[in-house]
Amino acid sequence: MTSTWYEPPAGTRPSASLLLLRDGADSATDSATDAATDAARGGLEVLMLRRAERDGDQRSGAAVFPGGQLDARDRAAHALCAGPSDAEASERLGLAEGGLDYLIAAVRETFEEAGLLLATATAPLDPAALHPWRERLQSGEASFVDFCTATGVQPDLRGLVYAAHWLTPRGAPKRFDTRFFAALAPSGQQATVDHGEAVALMWLRPAQALDPALGLKLLPVTRELLKELAGFADAASALAAYGARATVPLVEPRRALTARGPGVVLPHELPYAEVGRLDPQGHGEVHATLQAGRVVDLSVHPQARVLRITAPNPGPMTGPGTNTYLVGSAEPGSGWTVIDPGPALDGAGAPHLQALLGAIAERGGRLERILVTHTHRDHSPGAAALAAATGAPVWGRVAAHPEWQDESFRPAHQPQHGERIPCGEGATLRVWHTPGHASNHLCYLLEEEGLLFTGDHVMQGSTVVINPPDGDMAAYLRSLQELLEEPLQWLAPGHGFLVAQPHAVLRALIAHRLKREAKVLAALQRHGPAALEGLVPSVYDDVPAALHGVAQRSLWAHLLKLQGEGRAALDSEDRWLAHPAAHPAALAADRR
Repeated sequence: MTSTWYEPPAGTRPSASLLLLRDGADSATDSATDAATDAARGGLEVLMLRRAERDGDQRSGAAVFPGGQLDARDRAAHALCAGPSDAEASERLGLAEGGLDYLIAAVRETFEEAGLLLATATAPLDPAALHPWRERLQSGEASFVDFCTATGVQPDLRGLVYAAHWLTPRGAPKRFDTRFFAALAPSGQQATVDHGEAVALMWLRPAQALDPALGLKLLPVTRELLKELAGFADAASALAAYGARATVPLVEPRRALTARGPGVVLPHELPYAEVGRLDPQGHGEVHATLQAGRVVDLSVHPQARVLRITAPNPGPMTGPGTNTYLVGSAEPGSGWTVIDPGPALDGAGAPHLQALLGAIAERGGRLERILVTHTHRDHSPGAAALAAATGAPVWGRVAAHPEWQDESFRPAHQPQHGERIPCGEGATLRVWHTPGHASNHLCYLLEEEGLLFTGDHVMQGSTVVINPPDGDMAAYLRSLQELLEEPLQWLAPGHGFLVAQPHAVLRALIAHRLKREAKVLAALQRHGPAALEGLVPSVYDDVPAALHGVAQRSLWAHLLKLQGEGRAALDSEDRWLAHPAAHPAALAADRR
């Protein structure tokens, strides 16, 4: 049994929607299908309706699935339905009670808007003869119980499976708490538009509905559900997949300023956590894009200040660009500390340098020090021009190996692990030595916020390249493991947005690297002895071939780690092979 029941947020409107599915090859014609829909028949189809144009309605003119708000009178229809009890439906939906109301509402709304009825009857069911009831139900003149009692209809909920749960973003004028169900379209019935809520009905393949050429206005929830449906070959496989889910997560988009203007971000999108941190009320004023030169205030602590400015160096290895952070106190006139000044870009007049100097000047105070996380060329070279412009000293470590490093880096101080750097009242940075990506890699923890500036130790949305000889896979995994001991709250990466749930991210990175390591061992046992480049296609078969050159560097790091542990070796021809002790048969013999 569920121990904690879901409570819809205050002010939200409980709603239900139905994804009616059919296999297109089963019906060659349908009056609800226009010419655009007739093309390329076959495969899974879903019923969609185009909403009427109405002023002030954000869903005006959108193509949606049938559905609407719950009617309090629907509860009286519980005893009339075939299917799960209210207790069973509520358990599935995570509610203390009233779960059956959502299933009934989905069936009722589909009948009102599309004329399709999931039901049985005491006499042969003739949906066309029941159509006069649709307007009475929509207007509220009659309840669903009135309809069922007068017509002898028994709502049939047995075929409904729970598919999704979406909540309209905070800050929206109207918020709907909607449960989505899926079911096979009833056979022998023809969908007919009501010309009230809906002005058109369409049976569409998901890929068709998503095709910009069709010109449908799609809400984010509709678009995401269509993307999911597009992955199923037929209705039966979609229903089986939905029915097999142990839990259905709540999806709550967040309002934000996107590249196309006001919009939303979804939980799987990179800006999502940061938008929630900076705009908990949903005003929609936080940017969901990283733009070079834009100053973003990231701090939520009343005394500390954290700013981010992204450098104009986007690329395959830098993502949207290198993030430079400024850390200081909220006290007027206090000093600032810069973390990772970024690449050297066009000397003293470089836009990134001017953006940093402008941010400091606008907020007052002085630059006290320049910290670098490591000396790769997208992170540290900008320190020289910034130090020349401000007189601030540069702090950081020199790498053990010069390859791929900023050779001009000359720090005034090399911070030690555990060293604490006061940045004003309420802002203290603690140094973490995190070798792996680079031998000299440092992270900086803002203690008051549990905010870790990770440089390239932890990336957002991707893994980092571990490039020997300066990169060390064994050291990298140790560094990740050690950070799990710290009560971290947020990560501020060198590329990307703020990252929530640091411990989950760290564990996932460790698991990913160990899974890759297992593939390395398996490849050695299958193909060894083998040259380094010959192992890449097998170990990185899930990575595009265009990235195999970069992947080869991390593969080398994995092999060196395994060699250091006695689980891999090089032969006389510099080919890699699994050490006999690493082979399953050898391990079994040892156990005997």
